Amino acid sequence: MTQLSDRVLNMATSATLAMAAKARELKAEGKDIIGLSLGEPDFNTPDFIKEAAIQAVNDNYNSYTPVDGYAELKDAIITKFKRDNNLNYKPSQIVVSTGAKQALANIAAVLLNKGDEVILPCPYWVSYSDIVKLNEGIPVEVKTSIDNDFKLTPQQLEAAITPKTKMIWYSSPCNPSGSVYSKAELRAIADVLQKHPNIIVVSDEIYEHINFIGGHESMAQFDDMFDRTVTVNGVSKAFAMTGWRIGYIGAPESIARACNKMQGQVTSGANCIAQRAVITALNESPDRVQYMIDEFKVRRELILSLLNDLEGFKTNVPEGAFYVFPDISHFFGSTLKGKHIENATDFSLFLLEHANVATVTGIAFGNPNCIRISYAASQDQIIEAIRRIKEAVS
Repeated sequence: MTQLSDRVLNMATSATLAMAAKARELKAEGKDIIGLSLGEPDFNTPDFIKEAAIQAVNDNYNSYTPVDGYAELKDAIITKFKRDNNLNYKPSQIVVSTGAKQALANIAAVLLNKGDEVILPCPYWVSYSDIVKLNEGIPVEVKTSIDNDFKLTPQQLEAAITPKTKMIWYSSPCNPSGSVYSKAELRAIADVLQKHPNIIVVSDEIYEHINFIGGHESMAQFDDMFDRTVTVNGVSKAFAMTGWRIGYIGAPESIARACNKMQGQVTSGANCIAQRAVITALNESPDRVQYMIDEFKVRRELILSLLNDLEGFKTNVPEGAFYVFPDISHFFGSTLKGKHIENATDFSLFLLEHANVATVTGIAFGNPNCIRISYAASQDQIIEAIRRIKEAVS
């Protein structure tokens, strides 16, 4: 038998992808599964973006791309950062990757040495921890509370910092909680970091435009944080382009150069047709996709109203993204339809088996008391899913 590496043997499987695969398997068996597990908009890519891709095909874009992205795409990213975030990057500070996940993997690979610590406010996106571990770093999980909208406090950050702390990674709007950090909250975190000038911030802003409070704030907007913040973004969520696989960073030049070098030895440049389409996407006003955000907000109100009618589900109001992250610890220690519930994984699997609804255990996001429910589904599917859940747990 082939002896696999310790690296892959010690790596966890992505819980979101695993649940989606299980749901597909059950669907193939004929079961009527409602999938509320994947972080994927249920809209089609807008026509104006698809038309740009078709034009690129007709213009015979088919060659290898520059490792760090087409110059025109980097210019569009610079324009977007200035227009939407008031951030001023140069082309040498931009790297385009095959999705924001690759951008994060690049960052970890070029910055982490064995034993370096990365602070992860919990809950965090499912892949953060394993990307850090894969690069011999140590994830330091900092627990947050639903009563504080799952946000890291300055006091918690200060307590988590050690001489080995190399980075802090967070997302805002947050996957899985939907939490959005205000400018004042980011400034308070930045004030703590001023006492620790060697710590790099990785700000994952992939859900930037799916924001229900009227404004997005970036850590890099602060002059004293710009040169130590890596801003990660992409087009998967707001533009419904998950399969197009384009992400990008704005970073201090030394980090951008290192990511370019790393990517050149791993995958080289991202897909040529997708890059041409993203040029069009980013040069247009975000207002072109506002109809999706408006619908997500309607669905948020719908799912919260339905969940709040269920005994045992404790919710807060997410301010962005398209998830709710209810605390379901009320059910721990109980037996439902013959299945004993000890943790969020048990509860998530129970819902899949007895309600035919796919969710994701909060354990994968660093929170053992919650499950993630995506409302990137039609209103009819949401209503039916919560009806099934209510019936299963009653």
